[in-house]
Amino acid sequence: MESEIYINILYYIFAITFVVGWVVHKTDFCTMGAVSDWINMGSTSRLKSWFLAGFSALLFVTLLDALGFIDGTLTQSNETANPPYNTSTFAWLRYVLGGLIFGIGMTIGSGCGNKTLVRIGGGNLKSVVIFLMMAFGAYLMIFTNFGYDVFLSWTSNFDINLSSYEIPGQDLGSITSLILPIAPDILKTIIGIALSSIVIFYLFKDSTFRSDKRNILSGLVIGIAVTLVWLITAGMMGVSLLEEAEMMDARPYALGAQSLTFVAPSAHITQYILSDFDLAYITIPVIAGTGVLIGSFFYGIFNKAFHIEWFQSWQDFFNHLVSGFLMGVGGVLGMGCTIGQGVTGVSTLSTGSFITLFFIIYGSALTMKVRYYKLMYEEDATFIKALMASLADLKCIPNKWRMLERV
Repeated sequence: MESEIYINILYYIFAITFVVGWVVHKTDFCTMGAVSDWINMGSTSRLKSWFLAGFSALLFVTLLDALGFIDGTLTQSNETANPPYNTSTFAWLRYVLGGLIFGIGMTIGSGCGNKTLVRIGGGNLKSVVIFLMMAFGAYLMIFTNFGYDVFLSWTSNFDINLSSYEIPGQDLGSITSLILPIAPDILKTIIGIALSSIVIFYLFKDSTFRSDKRNILSGLVIGIAVTLVWLITAGMMGVSLLEEAEMMDARPYALGAQSLTFVAPSAHITQYILSDFDLAYITIPVIAGTGVLIGSFFYGIFNKAFHIEWFQSWQDFFNHLVSGFLMGVGGVLGMGCTIGQGVTGVSTLSTGSFITLFFIIYGSALTMKVRYYKLMYEEDATFIKALMASLADLKCIPNKWRMLERV
């Protein structure tokens, strides 16, 4: 599709994500690291940075939608959004499983999709393996029958069709309208502003966080970047592009209202290669991923932070293979990664995004606990024993059911 609008959009998104790659490398913004700090050291600084990203994006996107600068209704349909965060098909089990699988995968490989691209830009060759396996898993889920045969063929039986309740989508405003006699769009604005304001107030109430310029910078940059991409793809340019695409035969793949997500680029690049380099697969996610990688690379070069890193053992290599595959599968199944759902999806007030985010964190925390018990008890800790102790630590089962003493 030769479109001046589309080309301009790609340029803008590359510029935005270049800054994201630079800042994430500089500040070490990492979702897995944030959960690890919280679980293992009791520090919530990086976790708060992540929440600042998500809820600042929610505040900005809600205001832009309410003022008419973006069209939030585009996120309710496969035809106008990629992915449709607020579709009326509430696939709750898909969000749960996808979040868990992704959370487990990112913990095994010590980083999410965004962090993988940042590390590649910084010279980490281990992350190249993760990216290739993530591409393989995501490709199977998107472009083959694997996703349907293994997951969607049965999880879809538990989907809830919200259109039968005469509400337009799964955002919290629409769902709340089932209880309150107020229009969904008004409720969405009220809830979006109120929820984001409360969370941001809580974050900055902490004097330690207020003085943490590094984590504040990373959170705000990612939140603003997500907002800007929404403004581009769901605003005037994005709507014009959709209208233009309807009149043309060669519609680019994955077109529509969207913002940052970092699992899809790997699958799209794979399809681009397998399709004999069909330019239709040079998508917005591909350009966004490229921008992050190159931004990280330039930060590393200019600040002497670029260094080659390779595997320490065959076990380390195998762990990264498994990590990448799980992130590819879980990211597509859950319709997004830590950024794709945890920030971009949350910014649309999608109920599914909040569910996915919760289970990404839960899957990551549980995996850390299991691995810790395995490390501390060595041969005495079978997987089941370590799992039961971890579940007890996370207060998911009674403490008396644990099979290992707390450490």
